[in-house]
Amino acid sequence: MSTLNVRTVLISVAAGLTALAVVTAVWVAVAVSKAPAYEPKITAYAHGKSVTVAPFMYCTVRMEDCRYGETTPLRVPSGMPVQISLPTEIVESPWLVQLIYQRPNGEQVDRVLSFADYPARARALTIDSQPEPDLRLVGIEVQLPILARDIATDRETYIPHAAWSIVTPEDDA
Repeated sequence: MSTLNVRTVLISVAAGLTALAVVTAVWVAVAVSKAPAYEPKITAYAHGKSVTVAPFMYCTVRMEDCRYGETTPLRVPSGMPVQISLPTEIVESPWLVQLIYQRPNGEQVDRVLSFADYPARARALTIDSQPEPDLRLVGIEVQLPILARDIATDRETYIPHAAWSIVTPEDDA
């Protein structure tokens, strides 16, 4: 009779643990499905100040489920570099950095950097805020591009499906 009781207790404990495992798995699945979508962030640093930059635009690679944010300001004194730290989601993808410079007369000068300009899987970039005496960095946009085709002209071009935007207003100091 004691064998039956031990066997019954073991079966009851096993059934209880199985039920607990199922309830935990369901609870985790529901929690994950209701979790907000994760959007990677970059970090930018200049002259002792660091900012976290959320996406300005973040879509799937099919340009669906797009979410939009804001441009992040970072004051950059003339001649000081800007350092950008990239998360794994960007490092493991082909990326571009659009640099926007301005001349004293207001003329805009664009320059583009890409993952091909850096060692493989580079996580940190240093951006020159004044590559020429009359140029001043006014903006930075990190982009994850995809190849797109214009169905009217059949031309292919690259467009970003995700972008992180930084504006660099003139430093008043």
